[in-house]
Amino acid sequence: MYAIKDVTIRGFNEVVQTIKGVAEKYTEQEHYITFVTFNSNGIKTHLDRMPVQTLNEIDGNHYQPEGMTPLFDAMGESFSYLRKVTDTQPDSNVLVTILTDGEENSSREYNGRTIKAIIDELKEKNWTFTYIGANHDVEKFAISISIENTLSYQANEADMDAMFSKEKHAREMYSADIREKKDVKKNYFKK
Repeated sequence: MYAIKDVTIRGFNEVVQTIKGVAEKYTEQEHYITFVTFNSNGIKTHLDRMPVQTLNEIDGNHYQPEGMTPLFDAMGESFSYLRKVTDTQPDSNVLVTILTDGEENSSREYNGRTIKAIIDELKEKNWTFTYIGANHDVEKFAISISIENTLSYQANEADMDAMFSKEKHAREMYSADIREKKDVKKNYFKK
């Protein structure tokens, strides 16, 4: 994702602003962000369940795309950690957004079957998963790990702007649906 690093940072910061706006509109909902990056140098948590009101924008120090894509390991580690935290809060809704410019190609601890099993289990506990990707068959890959909510984009600024706009709208509708006690697990991008 190095070629689209700046637009990715800008897009992430726009998502944070969207979440802040949603938190102001839906004051009965608490919004936290965990931000994890991954590459062949490892998996790094930059934000750990930070209240959205306290967030600052990220920059190039927080996001350094390079190397391989240990996607399954990043997902497995993140999901396991967040599951421990949210298991004590059974009425929570958890929205996981995975953004990648390529398929899994270097995980050592987790594989697709394991990730699919974890996702299937977590979807029963009010977790919603979205998968946004470029440079691979996004829908096929996401379905293989039990994620129905997908967006694909070309790794260029115009497509990324359009993708982040769709994501913003979907996120706003997600919180509205929670307020109205609607099912939020499916059709995330189709509202």
